[in-house]
Amino acid sequence: MSRSTKAGKRVAIVGAGSGGVCLAKNLMQAGNDVTVYEMGSFVGGLWKYNNDNGRSQAYRHLAIITPREKTKFEGFDFPKDAPRFPSHADLYQYIKAYADHFHVTERVRFNTPVKGVQPNFTPGSDAPSWRIITDQGEEIYDAVVIATGHLNEPRHSEQLREFTGEYLHSSAYRTADPFVGKRVAVVGTGNSGVDAASDVCRVAARTVLVARSGLKINPKVVLGVAYPDVAISLRKTWIPAWFRNNVLKAMVYLAFGNQKRLGFTPPTARQHPTSSESIVSDIEFNRVAVKPGIKEIDGQILSFVDGSQEEFDVIIAATGYQIYLPFLSPDIVPIHDDRVDLYKWIFPIDWPGLYFLAMLNPLNAYSQIFEAQSKVIAQHLAGRLKLPPREEMLEDIRRTQETTKKLYTSSPRHGLEESDANYPGHLDEWRKKSLV
Repeated sequence: MSRSTKAGKRVAIVGAGSGGVCLAKNLMQAGNDVTVYEMGSFVGGLWKYNNDNGRSQAYRHLAIITPREKTKFEGFDFPKDAPRFPSHADLYQYIKAYADHFHVTERVRFNTPVKGVQPNFTPGSDAPSWRIITDQGEEIYDAVVIATGHLNEPRHSEQLREFTGEYLHSSAYRTADPFVGKRVAVVGTGNSGVDAASDVCRVAARTVLVARSGLKINPKVVLGVAYPDVAISLRKTWIPAWFRNNVLKAMVYLAFGNQKRLGFTPPTARQHPTSSESIVSDIEFNRVAVKPGIKEIDGQILSFVDGSQEEFDVIIAATGYQIYLPFLSPDIVPIHDDRVDLYKWIFPIDWPGLYFLAMLNPLNAYSQIFEAQSKVIAQHLAGRLKLPPREEMLEDIRRTQETTKKLYTSSPRHGLEESDANYPGHLDEWRKKSLV
């Protein structure tokens, strides 16, 4: 049996990344007995450069796309000398200091990968009880939170696998050093793709960015104002969407003008934002060329849909990630079209005591998602938050998925997209209304 404390529950958190650390701090402060399982030797997850857990995609010049004031956790500031847009090293040091300050580090079992998360109860008949299985044995908990995120298992394109030159997924990209004098095609225009193209073009003989679909690049700063600050500040329930969208559209145009001249096709539907300052300059100065999608691959020759052909030495595939939950049976949490069906992006239907953290692509900073979801989980564990009937939760999931399909381009990267521009705010409102 689990060993609940008088003040709270015995809770296991899988993953000591930034989300798992934030959640642990919040659950501990709510009186729960928390254990964090981490397969590597460090907290910080993907923000630890060359993390020995094998799950970090941080490259040498990576910086976050949100300013530090929108990235920090509640009750803990960045150092005063931290840059406006912290690097991966700055963010790792911040997460480590946060974990140490709030005594989370001592709750982490490092080098302990979770092999299985299994129910130890009959739903509807027994109180929730979950078994955590590791190489060291088994332990029973009242609840388990999956905080591994969804950016850890690379998604590969079968078409790109036909390339006979050097191929690597962007998750394996660290520095431009290996690509000096080479002809490089970067396929994919998410944040990692444009960053890799902008980085490698300094040393490569030729750099091509392949934009397989329409694209709009967002700036980081406009007239000295951080664009993400404005975007996040406008995500309030009382601000009309049309007003927010027009303000942001004007800022993007002011920063970069008409992006058709860069070779990008305007998107026909919403996309998850791509933010960069350098890629626009690199394209303007011919350090990076933009090509449309790839029609076919013959050896090292790429034929593009515009009829042109080029030979390359290297393909960097910025083709995103897929959900990877090897420790959970698909009977418990099935994966459909690279998404999991969760009520409010937290609760699996029919399995009380099991929660997910940040299993979504938000428009807000992840730190705000972590804080909002942590409050929900803490209050549900305490028995203070009531979930609606099963059918109502299923209908809410269905509506969320339908909205995403209508608004966003059809691609695997948008399977986890949350269309609500103020998801943390609305989640807090729902939480307060659901308290008992």
